[in-house]
Amino acid sequence: IFLLTSQSKYQRASKEDLLMDFPLEAEGFKDQGNAFYVKKDYSEAFNYYTKAIDACPKNASYYGNRAATLMMLCRFREALVDSQRAVRLDDCFMKVRGHLREGKCHLSLGNAMAASRCFQKVLELEPSNSQAQQEHKNATAVLEYERMAELDFEKRDFRKVVYSMDKALGLASTCHRFKILKAECLALLGRYLEAQSVASDILRMDSTNGDALYVRGLCLYYEDCIDKAVQFFVQALRMAPDHEKSRLACRNAKALKAKKEEGNKVFKDSNFEAAYRLYSEALAIDPNNIKTNAKLYCNRGTVGAKLNKPDQAIEDCTSAIKLDDTYIKAYLRRAQCYMDIEQYEEAVRDYEKVYQTEKTKEHKHLLKTAQLELKKSKRKDYYKVLGVGKNATEDEIKKAYRKRALMHHPDRHSAATPEVQKEEEKKFKEMGEAFTVLSDPKKKTRYDCGHDLEDDSNNMGGHDGGFVPIGNVVVSDV
Repeated sequence: IFLLTSQSKYQRASKEDLLMDFPLEAEGFKDQGNAFYVKKDYSEAFNYYTKAIDACPKNASYYGNRAATLMMLCRFREALVDSQRAVRLDDCFMKVRGHLREGKCHLSLGNAMAASRCFQKVLELEPSNSQAQQEHKNATAVLEYERMAELDFEKRDFRKVVYSMDKALGLASTCHRFKILKAECLALLGRYLEAQSVASDILRMDSTNGDALYVRGLCLYYEDCIDKAVQFFVQALRMAPDHEKSRLACRNAKALKAKKEEGNKVFKDSNFEAAYRLYSEALAIDPNNIKTNAKLYCNRGTVGAKLNKPDQAIEDCTSAIKLDDTYIKAYLRRAQCYMDIEQYEEAVRDYEKVYQTEKTKEHKHLLKTAQLELKKSKRKDYYKVLGVGKNATEDEIKKAYRKRALMHHPDRHSAATPEVQKEEEKKFKEMGEAFTVLSDPKKKTRYDCGHDLEDDSNNMGGHDGGFVPIGNVVVSDV
């Protein structure tokens, strides 16, 4: 403090003047603070430097030392104030150190432009100062990361924003603004636990931080906890009435909840057209809300199935799965739709996915049923051959056989070309084969259960014997 340049007033001052400017008591406190600082007991060092400042509030070195201590305690905002005070009180020699500390505080807090100006001042005083040169490069790098993050956020490339903010935080470790932007992008990427952790850390230090409250609400909103999310958005607006993101998110959350609940109500009342419209309107509110929108797509898919629009229902369930590939309900709904339109291979794939995730008896039964229907679909469909439904009665089966026998009997096509005769004969034989199975209760039961009928094939013996004439057409006894 006292060994200054020849231009310093302190070299010309008397001993009495020095003691008047820097009381011995203050110097004693400073020495004790230095001793604790060397021992890395920064809390005690801070206490003694504060005592020195109280005893002599116009000594720049005391503020500089306390600023250094506050930096070690990661209290950069307070350190910045002390550094600026030291610069205002000091001459050129101490201004170098003061500007360096001020710049470091600005940089750590994310004020890269202000930090750059401080380091530039140091370089004007000492052009070869290597520390200032490096810190100036760091400040420039942070400005570039900020610029890149802003552009990527506009492009909705949130992964790149997180990358840029991680890099920036490596140089500006206590910048709440960078942390908040990172947390918001993590939430938009569906990484809710990470986003909540960042926001919670900030709220522990500053419970009134509107940005952090907004991010906490955003995570809850995207996890479909809408009521809790609204509470955080409202709290954020209390802390920062002009927080536009909180205002928009709060409005979207309330609108989304209202539309979804209204859609659920009319669905329960079997008003499926209205339910479809309301779920569609809800889906248009916020495309970023992945979890809620997945549920809305699945709900709309259920409505589509009720309206007998299976293709539309499948498309909506697929949209739900794209948003949330762990959504079991969407897989189950889509699988049932595939079963309804007899696309059994697709149904089996969905049921397999469900059973791998949740090995319940019910899911196992659904998978076995789909596998059986797939197996049955790969053989001749005797019901289709006769043109009857799978629940046809014995009389209906007989009537269908009589009708088709008249239509395809070879005698009826004796004057046709050889190709037509061959095709009609093939159809007639298939009818006989189908009737042989479906008219026999035991064989029909085995067929319906998916069992192979190869063992019975030798007993079928085709179906070209035992015909009786009906007018000019011959059909078999039935």
